[in-house]
Amino acid sequence: MKAAVVQTEPIFGEAASNVKEALLLMESADANLYVLPELFNTGYNFTNLQEVRRLSEPAHGSTFQSIAWFAKEKSCFVVYGFAEQADKLYNSAALVGPDGIVGLYRKVHLYNRETLFFAPGNLGFPVFELPFGKVGIMICFDWIYPESARSLALGGAQLIAHPSNLVMPYCPDAMVTRCLENRVFAATADRIGEEERGGVKFRYIGNSEVVSPRGEILARLGENKAGISVVDVDLSLANNKRVNEFNDLFRDRKVEQYKQ
Repeated sequence: MKAAVVQTEPIFGEAASNVKEALLLMESADANLYVLPELFNTGYNFTNLQEVRRLSEPAHGSTFQSIAWFAKEKSCFVVYGFAEQADKLYNSAALVGPDGIVGLYRKVHLYNRETLFFAPGNLGFPVFELPFGKVGIMICFDWIYPESARSLALGGAQLIAHPSNLVMPYCPDAMVTRCLENRVFAATADRIGEEERGGVKFRYIGNSEVVSPRGEILARLGENKAGISVVDVDLSLANNKRVNEFNDLFRDRKVEQYKQ
């Protein structure tokens, strides 16, 4: 299958134009699965709860309508991050296909000022079976907790879709380890640019990438330019958890020895 990471530069609060720009990038390259950044439609650097409430939307909101149209037209699947308006406010990602929403993930490990605005996710780490394989989702700062990727891998994920707004420089290289220790593919879609609002400034590092179960960086975009990269991947390679003749990453886990 063809996996695409889409690297955008959203303008804060300009949801309609941000979605349009992302769709233009997606139109430029064919893929079975597109992964967009975290909060790609609204921007990230909220200053207060009122802004989050104003820019959030339900799972079937206007952003979904645009993405669902694209997915139906192209017979593809899209993972994208958005501020979800539900029983609480969540930093969420939706997986949308030709027939509509396949599933949702709500960010479990909130970063920095997100803790002021969003509730921690309550859907666990779900894995979704698609026509070409099994896809799990985590969002941005989830990467720093090995349990996130491990939970998805144990759930059968062959590829981890990873919408992100990265500001720390460590994640792109750390995802090599996450893929190695779990023998999965990962598609990390980051944004670029800067946001300075309310005295708080974030600079986003780009470097969107696709990594293989062997830790190979199959594609990595730059730090300062929007773009898209498509990689042909064989998801069945993620089914082999063997390191050598004697070691299997999952079979050899010694759960009884691990401290909680």
